[in-house]
Amino acid sequence: MSRSHSMSMGEGVPSLSYLQTMYWAVVGTAIGCGTLVKIYDKALYRQRMSAASGSQLYPARPKAALPCTMATIYAVVREVSYASYPLGAFYKRLPWMSTPRLPQTSPTLGRALMVIAELVLVLALCFYKLDPDDQWQWEDIGYRTGYIATAQLPLVVLLAGKRNIIAWFTGTSYERLNWLHRWVSRILFLTVTIHMGFWFSSWARYDYIKVKLTTEPTTQRGFAAWCILLWIVLSSLAPARRWNYELFVIQHIISFVGFFAAVYLHLPEELKVWVWIPIGFFLFDRLFRAGATLFINISLLSKTSKLVTSKATFEPLSGDTTRITIANPRLKWEAGQHVFLTCHALAPLQAHPFTIASIPADGKLEFLIKSKSGSTKRFFHHAESSHGLPQTSHSKSHERSVILEGPYGRIRPLRQFDSVFLIAGSSGATFTVPLMRDIVSNWMVQAQGRVNTSNRSVSAFQGAATRFIRFVWIIKSRSQYAWFASQLETIRANVDQMKDACYEVEVEMSIYITCDEVLEAADASSGRQEVLKGKDPYASKQTSLGPIGSKGDQQESRRSSIDVIKGEKTGVISINSISSSAQIQTSAATSCGPNGVCCCTQTVEDEAQAVESGGQCNCQCGVDSIGTINKQAVPIQSVDQGEVPPRATAEEEKIKPLHKPEIVMVAGRPQPRKLILETLEQALGESAVVVCGPHGLVDDVRRSVVALSDDRAVHKGTDAQGIYLHAESFDY
Repeated sequence: MSRSHSMSMGEGVPSLSYLQTMYWAVVGTAIGCGTLVKIYDKALYRQRMSAASGSQLYPARPKAALPCTMATIYAVVREVSYASYPLGAFYKRLPWMSTPRLPQTSPTLGRALMVIAELVLVLALCFYKLDPDDQWQWEDIGYRTGYIATAQLPLVVLLAGKRNIIAWFTGTSYERLNWLHRWVSRILFLTVTIHMGFWFSSWARYDYIKVKLTTEPTTQRGFAAWCILLWIVLSSLAPARRWNYELFVIQHIISFVGFFAAVYLHLPEELKVWVWIPIGFFLFDRLFRAGATLFINISLLSKTSKLVTSKATFEPLSGDTTRITIANPRLKWEAGQHVFLTCHALAPLQAHPFTIASIPADGKLEFLIKSKSGSTKRFFHHAESSHGLPQTSHSKSHERSVILEGPYGRIRPLRQFDSVFLIAGSSGATFTVPLMRDIVSNWMVQAQGRVNTSNRSVSAFQGAATRFIRFVWIIKSRSQYAWFASQLETIRANVDQMKDACYEVEVEMSIYITCDEVLEAADASSGRQEVLKGKDPYASKQTSLGPIGSKGDQQESRRSSIDVIKGEKTGVISINSISSSAQIQTSAATSCGPNGVCCCTQTVEDEAQAVESGGQCNCQCGVDSIGTINKQAVPIQSVDQGEVPPRATAEEEKIKPLHKPEIVMVAGRPQPRKLILETLEQALGESAVVVCGPHGLVDDVRRSVVALSDDRAVHKGTDAQGIYLHAESFDY
């Protein structure tokens, strides 16, 4: 490309530099709209917290004209952007495509519209006032597509960085932009292919392609850049990333360097600035992250001999899970965030993202890491070896130096919502439990900071507008409950204190167990009690959760169902969406796992009724599998997070009112739609729905939110309040 970037291609045809400017004008406008949304969300949060501190009723409900208008706009945009289409019916028409590895749901409409908008913008700029059928304009199209391709380079790199300007302006995080980075890169590849195609078509008229590729350095470098970009696009597809993520990262960086080197040598001098700009963004991201990592992990002024400040202990848990604990970290974080953790002693030169399972009030970082392969498997083996055999589980773990990078991840503060619905599958609770604990800890700050116990409002930014939390956790085995047994018990005890002090708050917790070795007919009574005790074979101490109680009435409604399937090789829970009307009918032989393990396939239609009636696990090898962890009385003093409250005496238990929250355990699968509807129907303001788990669960919850928002006509002339959805899924 040797044509001057300021040269016009004819009368009325914009110059090449003008088209590059127009591209970034549109991209900048989109980023500006995201920034305005972020500013409005922050202003809304401050307004709600101010309303809560001012003793206003229903602080999460819009009242003025502007908030009501914005709430309606938000409701419409959310319904459109969250919408997706199940692909099961499509796969049935093409049996050769029917495989569990293929996505079971289409991308959301919001993502699809963003990609289409970028594609339309690029193609419009490439062909504006040019005729691709006119062979005398093929070189002009070749020039223009090359210029438009170079203009896309900064956006591709910006979206790839973990510390990038777009995420900062729009109030999001890198992992929620990474999908867009991949699609913008694919559109860049399409643009470069069009650029090369029209040049080849022009040369083909004179049989000149081979001559250009063998004799002209500019053409050779451009073709090399196209080949490298093709490799980058293909190697970035999901199967390649999941096959070996560490190898993917290494080759991706090497390919990135090779691509930019080839592009730099291919471009004329006036366009090389478009290479230096993304290189600057890349270096800023790397240097900023390196500086922050050194500050967090390296202590040059320490009087001790320890250069690395982060020391971690490794503890094996049931379900091939490792608990990693770092005491007194220098890292500052919020609930729901994650960090990249590196332990060179066990897994050299590997850094993986792990959700922080603790909150800042704990004074420590905790991670619950499922053992799969690579570094996670090494962590678990080290934890087992340092603890010895299960009978010597009281031995102390050996500490290892670790490097932390982060924290990353952003979510709108949940304390601004009237009601919060949290649902997680398996280790997804490492995301939802800290969010719930954060709200409850702010309730405790509220209770201790007010003299008038009849007023549930709090000082600005110290309390919450939230009054109701619904927590649902889907696990395969009762032993996994021990991961968070003490934290959930503490939440229950703290809510007891709030309600005893006349605060109008409520927390409902349900644990759905889908496959468990103790749910078998051999020993009904002992098995049921073991479920409720939440014992872990590796735990250094056991948590007794009290006798079985009962759960109060709940409203009835429809919901979508989820199918929990055990992976044959890894044992990981995979939750795939199915029709709510298609109840799975399986025999005892197919429903029971090895050694009589009960794998419940039933969908719990009514949780309250199932608890009251003592429902059966429908695999027919199970027993009475419904239970409720009974309430315990707690003293008036605050209960520290992570500490299990003392059991009340029989006399104290008799005097206690029967309004205590309970932890309900149910054998089977939940229907997210009904559970979400129950939360929405009692909401007095905007609600938040947070889901973390496998793709099937996330897709089911997302479609349920869209359907409920549409069915209830949220902010469309009805009293139904808005629904904010935050979804996290297991993926690279």
